[in-house]
Amino acid sequence: MSGYSREAFPHWITISGSCNTRETVLRRDGSGVQVDGACAATSGSWYSPYDGATWSNPADVDIDHVVPLAEAWRSGASSWTTARRQSFANDLSGPQLIAVTDNVNQAKGDQDPSTWKPSRTAYRCTYAKMWIRTKFTWNLKLQSAEKSALQSMLSTCSS
Repeated sequence: MSGYSREAFPHWITISGSCNTRETVLRRDGSGVQVDGACAATSGSWYSPYDGATWSNPADVDIDHVVPLAEAWRSGASSWTTARRQSFANDLSGPQLIAVTDNVNQAKGDQDPSTWKPSRTAYRCTYAKMWIRTKFTWNLKLQSAEKSALQSMLSTCSS
């Protein structure tokens, strides 16, 4: 994709003390998380809502950008300043960052909901709402196939 580079979105910046964004999300989303002097998680428990798996090794957990950085680029972030892309990539104020099973995140890659959905169907409604909120908050465009997939996922929501 023209002009895209993951480096255009400075991520895992220092948030507090020596803790970066990844470490902050691991602590937020985990249970009983222990960290070392450099703020790296050494133990704890993490539940991945995408697949329903629970992990005790932080190396088995990735931090997913719900709206992937490349998808954001295709949807309007290509015109943003580097500072705005950094804010997006490290956004702790919304649903954009979530701890999930590492290989599930890697399989998702930069796909949108038209080509990737959480395998756990019970989470699809929540995922669609997270996606929509993130796209709305950051004024990112929805493509037609993406919109159709989101509508289908929203139809799984209980009233």
